[in-house]
Amino acid sequence: MSPIIFVAELKSLNAEKLIILDARAGKDAYQNHLNKHIKGARFVDLDKDLAEIGVDAAFGGRHPLPSIEKFGKTISFLGISENSHIVIYDDKNGANAAVRAWWMMKAFGIKNVQVLNGGFQEAEKEGLEFSSGEESFDKTEIINRRAWLLPISKLEDVENELIKDSVTVIDVRDSYRYKGESEPIDLVAGHIPGAINIPFYENLDENGYFLKPEILKDKYLKLLQNKSKRLIIHCGSGVTACHTILALDYAGFEIPNLYVGSWSEWSRREGKEIAKDF
Repeated sequence: MSPIIFVAELKSLNAEKLIILDARAGKDAYQNHLNKHIKGARFVDLDKDLAEIGVDAAFGGRHPLPSIEKFGKTISFLGISENSHIVIYDDKNGANAAVRAWWMMKAFGIKNVQVLNGGFQEAEKEGLEFSSGEESFDKTEIINRRAWLLPISKLEDVENELIKDSVTVIDVRDSYRYKGESEPIDLVAGHIPGAINIPFYENLDENGYFLKPEILKDKYLKLLQNKSKRLIIHCGSGVTACHTILALDYAGFEIPNLYVGSWSEWSRREGKEIAKDF
């Protein structure tokens, strides 16, 4: 199944197995959901459902993954079963939390998961039916998993692989953050030494839609020419990194490793080298 779905395709889906998730994030996300959401959509919270915020971002970053057991309970609470068809949207071209939810669902073993191309804005533009207030739905039986099924790298893995020159680490943050010109979120500006920068928004066209799979494939083949085919993807806190992971999957590449802690962990960990390019 393609990781991307268009509004026209969503309109034709079998509603019986369909579950739509609203993954908009930010201070007013839940209130925005209550005010207006795609009819039937269930709200998923980045900080509470898709992460387990720790006391020290130097160990795990700003959005560390919850335990697999806790996420299993979230899956149950959202009324999801293994044969559900999940469509996820946000209002930031998938880069907010929709792609993180996609990655986590896939890593949990839910096979039929897609992100809505163009998100909330495209749904409005194309006249999907909207609703407000709380949605009513039943919980499902908890699915038990022992481990995430997609590859994950820890800080030590990233460091060791870079030392051995056996991996390509891609930093998907804005180029000014990568270069170390300024840092609007984390405490220190710069990047992991040896990482290359391919901002996530380069996966999108001028209208904010994902590039076609063949264009993405050609683009990444050129960008990664003469580099290790083994990839580790990171961002600021392991959220927008999933945007590039989804884009690579959409283009037909093997799903690469996610470094969940990302720059928010590396930049806070004592003794880690920080590079700047300006």
